[in-house]
Amino acid sequence: VQLVESGGGLVQPGGSLRLSCAGSGFTFNYYTMNWVRQAPGKQRELVAAITSGGSTNYADSVKGRFTVSRDNAKDTVYLQMNSLKPEDTAVYYCNFKTMLLQNYWGQGTQVTVSS
Repeated sequence: VQLVESGGGLVQPGGSLRLSCAGSGFTFNYYTMNWVRQAPGKQRELVAAITSGGSTNYADSVKGRFTVSRDNAKDTVYLQMNSLKPEDTAVYYCNFKTMLLQNYWGQGTQVTVSS
């Protein structure tokens, strides 16, 4: 099983980034895929989730600014982040959990929002 995130970087406040997470080694379209972030000195926070059927859920802190989507043909989940704020600065991970409650994580991608 492998999850590989990409698309992070440095962006000014108010800017946008699109993160991607490519999965392999498992049946991607079976699972709810999550985006989780961790800022320095803080606990991991579930930012967004998308079910196998395409239903989505968001943390209150990102509602209206972030959009999660998936392309099951490409085994890839995306996080479109708009109107970025300095408090969005974190390492962003994609994640899924199996029916046996085993968690799989990518290596993470750094997002820094700063002027």
